[in-house]
Amino acid sequence: MTPERESTRERTPAGATATTRTRPRLDQPRPPRRRILPEYDPEAFGRLSERIARFLGTGRFIVWMTVVIIMWVVWNIFAPHGLRFDEYPFIFLTLMLSLQASYAAPLILLAQNRQDDRDRVNLEQDRKQNERSIADTEYLTREIAALRIGLGEVATRDWIRSELQDLVKELEGRRDGHVVFPAERPERSHGRDADDR
Repeated sequence: MTPERESTRERTPAGATATTRTRPRLDQPRPPRRRILPEYDPEAFGRLSERIARFLGTGRFIVWMTVVIIMWVVWNIFAPHGLRFDEYPFIFLTLMLSLQASYAAPLILLAQNRQDDRDRVNLEQDRKQNERSIADTEYLTREIAALRIGLGEVATRDWIRSELQDLVKELEGRRDGHVVFPAERPERSHGRDADDR
């Protein structure tokens, strides 16, 4: 018996069946699978498809395609018989144009999907930025309101001026022999006038 079989036999519990012995172990990595299709980098393929889709959407592509088709048709009509490769119904030209269209449509769709993904990420970032801006604005609004409340208790220049004028009148009244008591002063609002706010 080989040492490999002995090690599997030692690890297998006493009442195990044949099916439990052949199950893959979870504590070991799987062996690499053979791939039928070649591997490719999806990001590089996506960038290439975007470049092709951008080129297909330009006027330069339309001009070049028109020039190639005109040259194709003119060559296959006026060239010597032995050099023509696509006679009058231009079946090969139709095949080439349909092949180009069949590749262009999926490439354009792939480029649009990638652009949609980028737009979704940008919209999510914009939404988060807007939430932060709203939170900052609300914070600043609360701070300004607190400052206004705090400034409501601060003496302004007009209030100090009116208090000084009252004191000057009181001192002049004392000098003239007429004493002005605080009760005789005209009624004033507590703190300062409403128009000082």
